[in-house]
Amino acid sequence: MKEVIDDINRWQDEKQPVALATVVQTWGSAPRKVGAKMALTPDGRIAGSVSGGCVEGAVVEEGTAALQANHPKLLHFGVADETAWDVGLACGGTIEVFVEPLDTAVYHFMHRLIQNDEAGAAITVIRGPEGMLGHKLAVSRAGERLGTLGEAALDAQAMAAEAKAVHPQRVQLTDEVEVFIDTVRPAPTLIMVGGVHIAIALTSYAKTLGYRTLVIDPRRAFGSDERFPHVDQLIQAWPDKAFAEVKVTPETAVALLTHDPKIDDPALKIILKANPFYIGALGSNKTHAKRVERLRGYGFGEAEIGRIHGPIGLNIGAQTPEEIALSIMAEIVKARSGL
Repeated sequence: MKEVIDDINRWQDEKQPVALATVVQTWGSAPRKVGAKMALTPDGRIAGSVSGGCVEGAVVEEGTAALQANHPKLLHFGVADETAWDVGLACGGTIEVFVEPLDTAVYHFMHRLIQNDEAGAAITVIRGPEGMLGHKLAVSRAGERLGTLGEAALDAQAMAAEAKAVHPQRVQLTDEVEVFIDTVRPAPTLIMVGGVHIAIALTSYAKTLGYRTLVIDPRRAFGSDERFPHVDQLIQAWPDKAFAEVKVTPETAVALLTHDPKIDDPALKIILKANPFYIGALGSNKTHAKRVERLRGYGFGEAEIGRIHGPIGLNIGAQTPEEIALSIMAEIVKARSGL
């Protein structure tokens, strides 16, 4: 959605009708991901894209027709192998695109979520009875709702599916009704407990990938501005005080890097009661086994302890601090992708 917001806002200020096209599924080698969008107006202006150029013309025609009829449509496009390379589908492919007149109420609901860096989704019926096609339900993680799919039972099913959705996806709710869950997510945050050498490199990797970064360390020699001029926030305090200032959300990853129980354990006691999407702890298998025993002694169960990635990072044979930081960042990306 972010790629077309500025243009849609301008067109709305000009009182122009707007159609929105969304990629709802791809097969083969597709140039745009599910959720990619193109907005258009009847006078030929477009923003965004749904392919490498091969189907945009047809989508503009269908979008204009959807505006005229005030009715949405699910489009199916196949790209032959002999033309695929020219448009970015190296092995051929197929995409499905849902075109619809812009629902301004849902658009402004989602726009506000994006502006406020909040999570939510727009759920749209893309296949179903004629009178239900295009019905929308918008929800926020805070519990706000707008619209309906037409039946309370469908709304409940859709909201349950949305709660599990990591990325935009289509979901079959019943034999007749299929929806597209178009998710928006806040920018992720990486909290590093311990201003060690690995954290310096990890901060750089995380910022390159769009993460907000935060380092917690009560030791001023480690958690200093000189060592971390590139971090977004530096808290020189023990974990119990530091986490009182920090909001841990489902968009938060936490990496414990000191392998010092005096610092890591108090942080774990707090984090394991919260809902970050990733928890990793530095240390060897032997160190982690001792950590697990201490956590059991604190009263944590196996399911809670099992959330910890330990030893931290993907096994890529990392040796240097920079390589270890790379392995950690890769594991965080994998976790956020739901893999």
